[in-house]
Amino acid sequence: MVEVTRVYHFSAAHRLANPALPVERNVALYGDCHRPHGHNYYLEVTVAGRPDPVTGMAVDLARLDDAVNGSVVAEVDHRALEEVPALRGVITTGESLARAVWRILVPALPAESLRRVAVVETAKNRFEYEGGEG
Repeated sequence: MVEVTRVYHFSAAHRLANPALPVERNVALYGDCHRPHGHNYYLEVTVAGRPDPVTGMAVDLARLDDAVNGSVVAEVDHRALEEVPALRGVITTGESLARAVWRILVPALPAESLRRVAVVETAKNRFEYEGGEG
């Protein structure tokens, strides 16, 4: 089995807020990130497959690109993340975004091929999810 990681980019706005909490509590929890702001995100998607004996390739990169670009990037690029239907109800922390992207991609990729999703929000903030609980 070989793992392949592909990197994608999108720009999006968001604000961190739990709608179940009063504004004052959200401000205390999220600080400046409670206000609308944006990031130039990198999305890393790792999939696994067995190398094909004819092509030597473990993953069809065109199929992967179609799945990620169509299911995720096209939906979030230059949008407010809270307005994206697939993210409705998600508090758009990096942790929650990584889990949400996983849920979006699982049905769009070959069965059992998705290994890891990483959302890189800033040079200092990277959030990884590998499925399972959480």
